[in-house]
Amino acid sequence: MFLGIDIGTSSVKAVLTDADGAVAASASRPCTVSRPHPLWSEQEPEDWVAAAVAAVDELAERQPAALAAVLGIGFSGQMHGAVLLGADNRVLRPAILWNDGRSHRQCATLEERLPTLRTISGNIAMPGFTAPKLLWVAEEEPDIFAALAKVLLPKAYVRWRFTGAMVEEMSDASGTLWLDVARRDWSDDLLAATRMTRAHMPDLAEGSDAVARLSPDLARRWGMREPPVVAGGAGDCAASAVGLGAIAPGDGFLSLGTSGVLWRTTDRFLPNPAMAVHAFCHALPGVWHQMGVMLSSAASLAWAASIFGTPEAELLAPLGDAVDGPSPVAFLPYLSGERTPHNDATVRGLFAGLSAETGRDALIQAVLEGVAFAARDNLVALGAGAPTAFDLAGGGSRSRLWARICADALGVTIHRIEDGEVGAALGAAHLGRMAATGEPAATVCRKPRRLETFTPDPARADAYSQAWLRWRRLYPLAKEFAS
Repeated sequence: MFLGIDIGTSSVKAVLTDADGAVAASASRPCTVSRPHPLWSEQEPEDWVAAAVAAVDELAERQPAALAAVLGIGFSGQMHGAVLLGADNRVLRPAILWNDGRSHRQCATLEERLPTLRTISGNIAMPGFTAPKLLWVAEEEPDIFAALAKVLLPKAYVRWRFTGAMVEEMSDASGTLWLDVARRDWSDDLLAATRMTRAHMPDLAEGSDAVARLSPDLARRWGMREPPVVAGGAGDCAASAVGLGAIAPGDGFLSLGTSGVLWRTTDRFLPNPAMAVHAFCHALPGVWHQMGVMLSSAASLAWAASIFGTPEAELLAPLGDAVDGPSPVAFLPYLSGERTPHNDATVRGLFAGLSAETGRDALIQAVLEGVAFAARDNLVALGAGAPTAFDLAGGGSRSRLWARICADALGVTIHRIEDGEVGAALGAAHLGRMAATGEPAATVCRKPRRLETFTPDPARADAYSQAWLRWRRLYPLAKEFAS
């Protein structure tokens, strides 16, 4: 048996997999986000640890024999978050998250300070990345910066608490803006631009490497025969790719999680910063990837559910499994700003086209379509050679309607898949397996069973293409209202 633990933004998930790579059991615990000021987004690192322990406790209660047989553990997690530790390994402040926009001014400073930043990192300096956050801390919280000894990403922090090892792997490290992505090593120049050195960084490893063992105390707590091997793991997107078997050049998937991702696996470093496309290392040796990123994907539907005071499933039910064409209402899903292709932390969402006849169903359909149109922006940003078929992952993959809208709005084939909602934790478990057994990725990372395939309907696809062109013209208006 193998265990995957995903440190997400809205929840922490734990998944047990068997020798066939199938999910045998899963558990999750919710997490909350603090927004004390505009553009801020923070979490307490201790909450991730407590949630991870509680999720595995549940598995131990429900599946004691299976958990006792675990040989390998992998961690995945939300990317970019900054956990700041002092010399005594004490957390110095709440973690600054991936969807925090406070450091947009520091991004400009970094680009000016180091003209080769995009060449080395392969990416634009964005507020979501870790490096600008630390420059903000240096400028706005100098006492905390002066006390800084180590910076860990969310999953690396939890793994350290579980094992005592401070290690980061290549996919998550790519999202810090401190990694030379082509060389798969920390960049002294990028670190110096934020007044930091390698001493502030954890050791580097590949995601499938064995980097530690679970602490004896936790192994005893969960009745394990011996402390399992712990892998390097992966950032949530790369872990999802591992779980989906997207490990060969040309493989792709669309994730409708809290944020959204359009992914393409590549056999080499292919930066495209001009379109705000991320070019990162994969979690497997010798493999890279590109991805377009939306900051509010399924989070947009969750926001609508909170506004209407109605569960998401009840909001979607009246729409059924198909619609005739685009909603008369347009929605821009920029609730927390946007990355690809705009790289804009301050833009905000909007509804357009409202009338006296507009009802809730039209608004909810517009939310689904707005996310799909943002994914089409990502597809255009990926450019020539982008995949023409995508597996659908994340919480949004539960919706047959959303899958159909994505197929029509993007003009691509969309596959709904088995276990699409647990992709990151499943991928983490696969990495734990490779670390424990030494099996090759091709053996472990098999593509999931496809439940249903949606191909673009010509008439609807044409209507959605026209609606997308109108939708794109709303961005300057949203920008003006946010200024």
